[in-house]
Amino acid sequence: MKKAFAIVILLLITGQIFAQKKSNSEKMNTSKEHYTFQLSDKVIRQKVSFKNRYGITLSGDLYLPKNTGTEKLSALAISGPFGAVKEQSSGLYASQMAERGFIALAFDPSYTGESSGEPRNLASPEINTEDFSAAVDFLGLQKNADRNKIGIIGICGFGGFALNATAVDKRVKAVAVTSLYDMTRVMSKGYNDSVTPKQRTKTLENLGEQRWKDAEKGKPADGPRNLPEALKGDEPQFIKEYFDYYRTPRGFQVNSVNSNGAWPVTNPISFMNMPILTYVKEISPRPMLLIAGENAHSRYFSEDIFKAANEPKELLIIPNAVHVDLYDKVDVIPFDKLESFFKNNLK
Repeated sequence: MKKAFAIVILLLITGQIFAQKKSNSEKMNTSKEHYTFQLSDKVIRQKVSFKNRYGITLSGDLYLPKNTGTEKLSALAISGPFGAVKEQSSGLYASQMAERGFIALAFDPSYTGESSGEPRNLASPEINTEDFSAAVDFLGLQKNADRNKIGIIGICGFGGFALNATAVDKRVKAVAVTSLYDMTRVMSKGYNDSVTPKQRTKTLENLGEQRWKDAEKGKPADGPRNLPEALKGDEPQFIKEYFDYYRTPRGFQVNSVNSNGAWPVTNPISFMNMPILTYVKEISPRPMLLIAGENAHSRYFSEDIFKAANEPKELLIIPNAVHVDLYDKVDVIPFDKLESFFKNNLK
């Protein structure tokens, strides 16, 4: 059963799992400017852009608390989940943290959303790690931000990139992640590391053959859309939970790969032999906060990183919560804890 579950997850994140069915997109808000959450009336949102080290222009929303004085504020760079855009979870987190007195930057990763980069809807463990450091660059140049008080929040797969960026970028003073996924681990080893060497070899052979096809056509082929138009009813529970967020009015955003798009078939290649959390111990002595749902299928990622990391570290398990509850449920996401964590450690 675990092996079958591992294969389902691998197929989902490589965009090769579901055939499309009858469209229900008319039920969704298909405006590109649509945000899936209400902006706090205590916060100002500004469109911004900045470049990463590879020359890719990243699109972001800068959230600022209203009625601030001349004192420089602590700042947070926020992104995720994997396959999401700034109008979804990261924007919600940024709005909530700005309401609590932080400057918060939610941004679209390279190749996705309103950020630049070709081909579209591509992911890279190195470049997506760099995206966080580029966000730190941007925040450190803001006149109202204290560049010595910058932290990171990563959600889902961007939790892994957030930890990787913190390990290598000593300007980051504290890091928090929610519903952590280590995308390099799950793509290369499957759910709970249950992919066999034979299965891994077969995947790599298939990816190599796809590269020949892409080379012949001159562009990478897209897999089928990440999530289906409708559920059949026999999907694993975690698929139903993803669907309930990305493919319903609750979280649908037309620019999101998970809501409305597909990864290239060869997207997993750069993830297969590049374990991004090898140096997680080097986050210490800077503090780390890991937050996971009690019933999340991804909980083991947070527990394993907690064991591997050096102090100071904290693991917070949210009772009864599943993975996607920490995407948008403001009564479940422990924003008060995030506020105290960063206020205590960005000083």
